[in-house]
Amino acid sequence: MSVSIRPFAPADTDAVIALWQQAFPEYRDTTRPHRNPHLSIANKLGTQPELFFVATRDDDGAVVGTVMTGYDGHRGWLYSLAVDPAARRLGIGTQLVRHAEAALAARGCPKLNLQVLSSKPEVLAFYESLGYRADAVVSLGKRLEASAPVTEAAVE
Repeated sequence: MSVSIRPFAPADTDAVIALWQQAFPEYRDTTRPHRNPHLSIANKLGTQPELFFVATRDDDGAVVGTVMTGYDGHRGWLYSLAVDPAARRLGIGTQLVRHAEAALAARGCPKLNLQVLSSKPEVLAFYESLGYRADAVVSLGKRLEASAPVTEAAVE
């Protein structure tokens, strides 16, 4: 399968959400409002939207993969790497990761971090095959009060 990687466009929203709901079952859990894919997309479009990529099939333009990245000037992060189950093991995930790495390197990013759920050894093995290694750190988190995404109107 031949694919192209390009920045996310608003017209991709429904296809991306459908893909994420397949790849990330927690996005289907309405008791977890912090896993709202609409909110995730809106928030990303408010912060470095040029670092949100989709992989599309060259023959019909269907979205078959996604990756979001971010860079805070110190470290880059990789989020929401997803590939359509019917298109897995064809190198699309690797292409998306490499595209994200190149986009961050072009910004001067010296290091890229990501997090993998401990219950997903196959995902960990995928990243290890791409040269990622566990850092000697403990990942901490704190859930903050959910808020609406920042819009241009709110900034003015």
